[in-house]
Amino acid sequence: MQKSSSRVRLTAGRIESFACPVEKAQVFLWDTDTPSLALRATPSGRKTFVFESRLNGATIRMSIGAPADWPLERARSRAQTLKMLVDTGVDPREVERQQQADKVQAARDAAARSLTVSDLWPTYLTEGRPKRRAAWKPRYLSDLKKMASAGGEKKKRGLGLTRSGPLYPLQALALHEVNEDRLKAWYDAEARSGEHQAARALMMFRGFLRWCAAQPKYRGLIDRAAGSAPAIAENLPATKRRTDALEAAQLPGWFEGIQILPNQTAACYLQCLLLTGARREELAALRWAHVDFRWKRLTLADKVDATRTIPLSAYVSNLFKSLPRVNDFVFASQVEGDHIKDTRASHAKALQHAGIERLTLHGLRRSFSLLGEAAGAPAGAIAQVMGHKPSATAEGYRPRSVDALRPFVALIEAHILATAGIAFDPAQEQPALRVVAS
Repeated sequence: MQKSSSRVRLTAGRIESFACPVEKAQVFLWDTDTPSLALRATPSGRKTFVFESRLNGATIRMSIGAPADWPLERARSRAQTLKMLVDTGVDPREVERQQQADKVQAARDAAARSLTVSDLWPTYLTEGRPKRRAAWKPRYLSDLKKMASAGGEKKKRGLGLTRSGPLYPLQALALHEVNEDRLKAWYDAEARSGEHQAARALMMFRGFLRWCAAQPKYRGLIDRAAGSAPAIAENLPATKRRTDALEAAQLPGWFEGIQILPNQTAACYLQCLLLTGARREELAALRWAHVDFRWKRLTLADKVDATRTIPLSAYVSNLFKSLPRVNDFVFASQVEGDHIKDTRASHAKALQHAGIERLTLHGLRRSFSLLGEAAGAPAGAIAQVMGHKPSATAEGYRPRSVDALRPFVALIEAHILATAGIAFDPAQEQPALRVVAS
């Protein structure tokens, strides 16, 4: 029977013949040439080279490897290297753990450096959001997706396939490759097709860079300032502030064009945009549960605050009552369970009928403000109804109650309807509305 531990000069033959008795858990055969090296055997027949030494009064034992993988001389060299570490007061186990940790970190760094814009873009669309908002606006989110789309899909309208979005060429770049030179070359190429579209795409991509810079795991991979470099910023087109709004003389024709639209939901929606000054997304997402006919008020989602409650005027109330209750939304879409999305086509027909060259949906919101001033309503009341951020300018803004706002909303509505030549009696709230000849 072999002893559980003995010392001989290890050779290939002795390694081959060494075995562990079945009654023992393990046995060791120590090498005389390299005293810190031993061959360990177990009853299962498994053999392993091991290193053993003492450091600070404690025994250190480490596995080196199986003889099939480690030739004897290589095992001796490994044991000698480990012994040198121990002799200098270094625990080789800690060295090995650190080396393993370094390998893991190196692998993570390599994986991180291989991350491309396209890898993170879906996460950005899901987790990213603009300042002071819980989520993207639906239309802006749709634009983000289109800007980065590969194209090649069948057009929903017209013939042919869709084109790739302006941000698509950036999708293949690794994050660490996004720098001033790359963005400058991309922007110059896109600007040849349309500088304003390229500038908007750049603004969107800057948002992506800011989001990446705010994430600790991506911060070191991205150059947040790349999109704002002078070489790019100096070539951006001048921003033109939109000032489109309805003129008083245009109101009769506009209302007439709206009221002959075949889509009555769109017609009501467009009139309510003008008469409430609401943002188009706020009004489109209005639910019946947030319309209080009894106390004549409605609650809208708000850009600045979570919600805002404003008076429900007589004419707008009458428009609401004329709509069928298809689902939870006041302005229901033909898509089951959804609300109206895009009324630009309907608005374009009304503008064509009225002979108005151009007016955006946001221009209706701007029109409410201008017409409200013309009606004599205080600037603070107009701002509060529209959901503008409070300001201490003008009349010395202070929040008003819904009841305090009600006379001003009625005043603005009466002024708009009178200017448009709309015959409407607020006391009766008759369902039959018409434009009368001026």
